[in-house]
Amino acid sequence: MNEKRRLFLRQIGWTAFVAGCGDALPGLAFAADGAEPEALGVSCAAVSAFIDAAAAGSFELHGLVVARGGKPAVRAWWAPYRAQAPHSLYSLSKSFTSTAVGFAVASGKLKLSDKVVDFFPAQKPAQISENLAALRVEHLLTMSVGQANDATPAVTHEQDWVKAFLALPIQFPPGSVFLYNSAATYMLSAIVQKVTGERVVDYLRPRLFDPLGLPPMRWSECPRGINTGGWGLGATTDTLSKFGQFYLQEGRWNGKQLLPREWIEQATSFKIQQPPGPGQDLAQLKKDSDWHQGYAYQFWRCRHDAFRGDGAFGQFCIVIPQLDAVVAITSRTLDMQGLLNLVWEHLLPGLHPAALPADRAAFERLRAQLAGLALKLPEGSAASPQAVAHREFAVESNALGIRRLTLAFDKDACRLGFEIDGKTHAIACGIGRWRDGETELPGTPPEWTELVGSYANPKYPAKIAAAGAWKDADTFRMRWRYYETPHFDDVTLHFAGDTVEVHFLNSLTQMAAAAHAETRRVLKGKAES
Repeated sequence: MNEKRRLFLRQIGWTAFVAGCGDALPGLAFAADGAEPEALGVSCAAVSAFIDAAAAGSFELHGLVVARGGKPAVRAWWAPYRAQAPHSLYSLSKSFTSTAVGFAVASGKLKLSDKVVDFFPAQKPAQISENLAALRVEHLLTMSVGQANDATPAVTHEQDWVKAFLALPIQFPPGSVFLYNSAATYMLSAIVQKVTGERVVDYLRPRLFDPLGLPPMRWSECPRGINTGGWGLGATTDTLSKFGQFYLQEGRWNGKQLLPREWIEQATSFKIQQPPGPGQDLAQLKKDSDWHQGYAYQFWRCRHDAFRGDGAFGQFCIVIPQLDAVVAITSRTLDMQGLLNLVWEHLLPGLHPAALPADRAAFERLRAQLAGLALKLPEGSAASPQAVAHREFAVESNALGIRRLTLAFDKDACRLGFEIDGKTHAIACGIGRWRDGETELPGTPPEWTELVGSYANPKYPAKIAAAGAWKDADTFRMRWRYYETPHFDDVTLHFAGDTVEVHFLNSLTQMAAAAHAETRRVLKGKAES
């Protein structure tokens, strides 16, 4: 792995009451009892300052829920993201896998001291090393397997991930060294499925998801039908808030102890120290870095005596016990520490253990601010300078298998049809506004296949909100937002006489081309007579 890619992976954490007015639009409402944020101990001015600071930086917020005292004080979404849509969690999935392990331990299905190889007699290597023999369930939970490198890229490019993981060398005694290892969490998922007979997503449904009133959720699987564990779960921002509240309430919900309090304490307390990088000072990191406060059972310890689950590109479930508060964020950013810094700088001082005096001016400012939350639309003209009301193009041979492109423009939309093997993949794109749809077009949505492999089963159509504008007389630019993920595609049509070129550029490549290259070549089409 080259140094640029290693840095990228470390940056995004792999190695490392406002309510919706309609499905896609933000707005303002209050907690269930009608209380304004100040009545719950949440400063409207602090929330406004956080949103302003995020907008001024390299942070694209998608969803935000601030809860205190067990009630949501602020709920917000940036169109076209919306309350009801799940959002890819990436590594925040790990905290849910840890919870499934907790339920399995509480029911006597397994013990933290169980040896990992004992669960998989048919997949263990012929020769078992001393370190593999010593590997226990707890070492998987604390990311202290003892492998020198994250096993995930090697494991996810195989058909049998369990066998591949067990075959890898373990250079250090388990429990001795912290190394972020998403494949270790996959092994936890495989163990839970082995001892319960259910996938983690199904095992959690009656034990956690249903009691908390959570909507249906999907979780990616390996080729053998095991949930990926360390990534691949999608959940709404509200779900993250409730999940954090469940941990804040020490496993209790609606008067019932769902998970033992002792497990919650054990799962979120310091277990192992993350080592400093070359040239770094651990004492200074402990002051400045939320990635060096200690690791628990698939939860990170934070500054301010908080803990969190987090996922790549800025997915957070932050629990602050001293203030009886939970902050849930879905977003797109590479600077996850920077976003946490804004939480500590702006939100934290605005959270209080008791009600605050009403601040009507701050409340009205927040109301107005959130009523207009929306991600930026493509810039340009809405009026079409081209006589392209309806055109069909024969497309040159390409890796996507697209043979024909159909374009239809009217005053407020562009409709694209990509024909592959007799099937047309249609995408409707608003002009000057977002237009909802879904697509199974190959190459969508962007996937971080370098780390997690290209296998994703089951495969579902991607939800999409698309918008476009004319840059000039020959160029129509679109942004396709896959609003159940942090990602998007920028797609540009270049017209020249009776020809068209279609250029793709995904958001992963825009953020870090060294780690994820755009593989879709330019499509070239010629108008059919």
